[in-house]
Amino acid sequence: MIELIEVNKAFDEIKAVNHVSLKITDGEVFGLVGTNGAGKSTTLRTIAGIIKPDSGIVCVDNRPVYDNPDVKKDVFYISDDQYFFPNSTPEDMAVFYSSIYKDFDKDKFDKMTTGFGLDTSRKINTFSKGMKKQVSILLGLCAGTKYLLCDETFDGLDPVVRQGVKSLFAAEISDRGLTPVIASHNLRELEDICDHVGLLHDGGVVLSQDLSDMKFNMQKIQCVFKSEEDEKKALEGLDVLIHDVRGRLHTITVRGERTDIEKAFKRGEMIFFEILALTLEEIFISETEVVGYDIRKFILG
Repeated sequence: MIELIEVNKAFDEIKAVNHVSLKITDGEVFGLVGTNGAGKSTTLRTIAGIIKPDSGIVCVDNRPVYDNPDVKKDVFYISDDQYFFPNSTPEDMAVFYSSIYKDFDKDKFDKMTTGFGLDTSRKINTFSKGMKKQVSILLGLCAGTKYLLCDETFDGLDPVVRQGVKSLFAAEISDRGLTPVIASHNLRELEDICDHVGLLHDGGVVLSQDLSDMKFNMQKIQCVFKSEEDEKKALEGLDVLIHDVRGRLHTITVRGERTDIEKAFKRGEMIFFEILALTLEEIFISETEVVGYDIRKFILG
């Protein structure tokens, strides 16, 4: 498990990480979302032991990570701004990482690079941005570490490669219990892969919740009430988060289980009623507005 307790990090006058507390459970895909400047990269670098926090605790499996090589061997960090040795090839980088990570699987790396159509003898500085990102991801997956920290992992990948990478993540999670932590500014990108999502804004954690719990305990209803009295009957006592009205069509986001919501709405007569699936973005809009944030101002679609 990765745990951050009241972690703070400032660069001069800028508070990059501000009282961040998170728990990342083994075997889950943890999504860290927020715009550029929200503190995602600094948080990942702190978990990787690259940056020392000004205060607070950062532990990997109950061991402090900073200045602890034994712990760092369990963590692989993929930076958004990737670095490769000058004039190196994917083969060169695989040999280098093999010397650091004892469980690095060179055969798997060769197989994966072939599958993605990457020439391991070609200099990486001649690769496109997307190809460089693929090399970084495959090196990380083949390092055999317990934790994989990914900063904007899918940025620059075409849709086919993106789906292929997600499939590889799923296989590694199933086969050996890999725990990926994926930082992104794009909620839609993380929706089909993450188990748990944490939202950063201005260096702090707005909320951190299990995605399935959020979806189970929140419903989006579209309906047309027969009368205003029927509307009052249906909504009485419900925890309404968002209520938009266009003409006679009501779009209502309510906290609660589906069966309870259906039962409540039966108290009033309706011309039309349906419960819709909520997207991750809609869930976060609802949750963050409750605590005083407008997510639409700082989350990019």
